[in-house]
Amino acid sequence: MIRLARTNRSLIGEWWWTVDKWTLFGLLCLMLLGGVLALAASPAVAIRIHLPPFHFVYRQMIFLVPAIALMLGVSLLTVRQVRRLAAFVFAAGYCLLILTLLVGAEVKGASRWLHVGSLAIQPSEFVKPAFIVLVAWLFAEAQRTPGIPGTALGLILYGMVVSVLALQPDFGQIMLVTVVFGALLFMAGLSWGWIGSLATVALVGALSAYALMPHVTSRVDRFLSPESGDTYQIDRALDAFHTGGFFGRGPGEGEVKRILPDAHTDFIFAVAAEEYGVLAGLIIIGLFAFIVMRALRRAMDEQDLFVQFATCGLVALFGLQA
Repeated sequence: MIRLARTNRSLIGEWWWTVDKWTLFGLLCLMLLGGVLALAASPAVAIRIHLPPFHFVYRQMIFLVPAIALMLGVSLLTVRQVRRLAAFVFAAGYCLLILTLLVGAEVKGASRWLHVGSLAIQPSEFVKPAFIVLVAWLFAEAQRTPGIPGTALGLILYGMVVSVLALQPDFGQIMLVTVVFGALLFMAGLSWGWIGSLATVALVGALSAYALMPHVTSRVDRFLSPESGDTYQIDRALDAFHTGGFFGRGPGEGEVKRILPDAHTDFIFAVAAEEYGVLAGLIIIGLFAFIVMRALRRAMDEQDLFVQFATCGLVALFGLQA
C-alpha cells in the first residue's frame, strides 16, 4: 500500500494532504448513486424510443471517466492556474454561446444547444462556473487594491452573460446566475444599494419575461395554478412518491419510468422514490446538503478572499441546481 508522508512535497503529496477528503467522498458517492439510478430508470426509456436497453447507462459511464479526470485535474491546479483556466473557459464558452444563437438547434422555442456529431453541448454550463470564478477574482482584487474597479467589471461580465442567455432565451439559467452573483456581491461587502439595484433589475426582467415570453407565462401560470395547464408529468411523479412509500416498491418494480418520457433525466428522483422509497430520497438530499455545508465550512476557514468567494459561489451554484 502506498503511503504519503505529510512532509511529501510532490504534486500528489500536496494534493492528498490539502484536499477535503469528506467532500471528495460525498461527490464520489453522488456519482455512484447516479450510476445506480441510471440503471434503474433509463432502460425502460431507451426501449421505448427504440434504443439498446443500456444505451443511457453506457453513455453515463463513458462520460463519468472524463468527469472524474477533470475534477481531479482541476483540484491539482494552483490558485493562479485556476484563474487562468477560468478566463480561458469563459472566453471560449462565451463565443460558443453566441454561436448557439446563430446555428444552435431550436428546441421548444429556445436555442441552447450545439450539436457536434452525436454530442449535444450546452455552452452555458461551461460559462457559469467560469463566470463565478472570474467575478470572485475581481471582487477579491477590488478589496485588496481599492483602485481596481472590480465591482464595475463584475457587473459588465454579468451583463454580458445575462444578455446572451436572454436572447436564447434561458431564464432558468439567468435566475441561477443572478442569485449567485447577488450572493457574491453580498459576500464582498458591497452596499445594499448595489444589491437592491440588482434585485430591482432582476424583478423587472422577470416581469418582462412573464409579460413577453409565452412559454415563461405558461410555466409560471402552471406553477401558481396547476389546474390552468397540463400537469400530467408532475402528477405522475407525485403519484410515484405516494406509491413508493417510505421503503419503496423494490428495485425494478417502479411504473413511472415506463410512463414519463424524461424519467431518466428530469424525473429520475421520482423513479428513485418509487423504487427505493422516500428514505432513499432523503438520503440523496442529505448527501447534497452535506457536500454544500462541508464545502462552505471549508471555505470559511480559508484566508484567501478569492478562494472564499469562488468556493462559496460554486457551492451555491451546485446547491441551487441540485
